[in-house]
Amino acid sequence: MGIPSFGVGTFRLTGQTAIDSVRNALDVGYRAIDTAQIYGNEAEVGQAIAESGVARSDLFITTKIWTANYAKTQLVSSLRESLEKLRTDYVDLTLIHWPAPGNGVELPQYMQALAEAKALGLTRQIGISNFNIALTQQAIDVVGKEEIATNQIELSPYLQSHKLTAFLKAQGIAVTSYMTLAYGKVLKDPVLAVIAEKHHATVAQVTLAWALLKSRAPLKERNFRAGEGLDKAAAGPTPQIRNVSLEHLPTLLRLFQRPQGQGDGFAGRENQRLRAQDPGAVRRRTSRQDPGIQGPARQGRDA
Repeated sequence: MGIPSFGVGTFRLTGQTAIDSVRNALDVGYRAIDTAQIYGNEAEVGQAIAESGVARSDLFITTKIWTANYAKTQLVSSLRESLEKLRTDYVDLTLIHWPAPGNGVELPQYMQALAEAKALGLTRQIGISNFNIALTQQAIDVVGKEEIATNQIELSPYLQSHKLTAFLKAQGIAVTSYMTLAYGKVLKDPVLAVIAEKHHATVAQVTLAWALLKSRAPLKERNFRAGEGLDKAAAGPTPQIRNVSLEHLPTLLRLFQRPQGQGDGFAGRENQRLRAQDPGAVRRRTSRQDPGIQGPARQGRDA
């Protein structure tokens, strides 16, 4: 099974909230569920899946190995523990959560251990998360680009990481985006609001349509509540979000193209705003947010 176009993320969801959120997502048709060891909710995700009645063969379950388990002697055993919590014999995709340089385990070691987990049948596919270009290349050198199913990275209209996504496309590695709604910031964007109104849709729907047009598989990361129109529309097998046809959004495409001298569309406008407030803000923001340009991917925050 290939990586589905849409998935539901479970970051920051715990306890009954996590159970209800996953159950509601499955009820409206989602079949891709994303969790991680560090989220502390694999058991709740497993419970929700078990109680849903959805056949395991119809699901695409992703988990991520946390940095504390990167050692060759720990990675496979930690994944077995994750499988027990998730109540499944295998997951469809297992990712290295963060590159974590300097934690005492070199990249070749944990990528080889991840490949071993696949060989043992514990995971159908393997991949990486929050890797910049240089680190992605190192991972390719260890296991081969054909073995890396995806690089899950933060992407939104304000953070497009053009160089990194272009590199991944050239390597044939899928892009999975998280925080596609920019922590809810896009919901208040006046330009997106105009486009959404024109297409009789919500800003969230338009943003997710943009992500799909850019060949990115977005994760919807927040608490699912029953009856949300976006959830029902996004869950369908054909990526069409209510009245926003993915084949009829030229206005949206122009909006996110890079105007000459204006930076990267929304990112360029955001940089101008930051520069007006703080001349050093753009440099700090670029260094922090675009791992394809400079520096290792960020650490200390979960994806």
